[in-house]
Amino acid sequence: LQTRQAIADDLNRRFDADAKPSQLFIGCGAAPELTAVFHALAVPGGEILAFAPFFPEYRPFAEQAGLAFRVVPADIPDFQIRLDLLEAMLTPKTVAVIVNSPNNPSGTVYTRQTLQNLAQLLTEKSRQYGHPIYIVSDEPYRELAYDGVEVPFLPGIYPNTIVCYSYSKSLSLPGERIGYIYVPEQAADSENLYAAIAGASRAVGHVCAPSLMQKVISRCAHLRPDLDAYERNRKALWEGLTQAGYQVAKPDGAFYLFVKAPGGSAKAFSEKAKQLDLLVVPGDDFGCPDYFRVCYCVSHDMILRSLPIFQKLIEE
Repeated sequence: LQTRQAIADDLNRRFDADAKPSQLFIGCGAAPELTAVFHALAVPGGEILAFAPFFPEYRPFAEQAGLAFRVVPADIPDFQIRLDLLEAMLTPKTVAVIVNSPNNPSGTVYTRQTLQNLAQLLTEKSRQYGHPIYIVSDEPYRELAYDGVEVPFLPGIYPNTIVCYSYSKSLSLPGERIGYIYVPEQAADSENLYAAIAGASRAVGHVCAPSLMQKVISRCAHLRPDLDAYERNRKALWEGLTQAGYQVAKPDGAFYLFVKAPGGSAKAFSEKAKQLDLLVVPGDDFGCPDYFRVCYCVSHDMILRSLPIFQKLIEE
């Protein structure tokens, strides 16, 4: 209860929200939280949509819950949301749309205008289909945004939003498995939705979040990360790659760069890079096979040592 109260206080202070402890489910990190939400939303024949590029594990999480997983093609090169493509893919079977902003793998932050347009579309379609289409907002990178870029709080834009949050990034606690699900009171059928999420979490084996980490969060929910090291690495990597001739999606948040592969095949590029001890992740499983992901939550020295290798690869 102390942990939930601390989180509610932080949400209310930062986002002018009206969160109550009873609307917060303390979970074992974002992955089991998403799994529980997908199970809670699953209905026979139900579908859930994600925007490319997307975190690859959304697919098995959704399919294991019994939902069909469908991907809205990427809006290249900015990686915002193609609402025209989304509208064409929405059907009466759609139960939810996944939003991940700041985004893994692109670092893109969806603008307030983009999210407002998305909310308007989903409101219209929910009315047309006679049931709510929820947004599942996956937010582990919410505090990792640069240059004063706004990361809008989605429940304030679209009431039928379910927030899945993890402290692994904001407090640098990967592996400690602690976060929360927020079900706003104004969300459709919120009481039953919350009960379904809690029941689904137990059913898939995530019974209780670690008590030690709950005590940590009850004291640290108000803290924010120091972004200086990330910002230094982001700047060095962005400038180094663009000067070398790479096409890079503008990374306003998280700690990734999404880079267009010279030659067109990210898998082929990543194999060549691997031979030079440079590890990047091809974008095939993210829904963008022409791009690869670079992660810059490493030492600054490693960033600097990587740049000559990137230069050599693009020259070849």
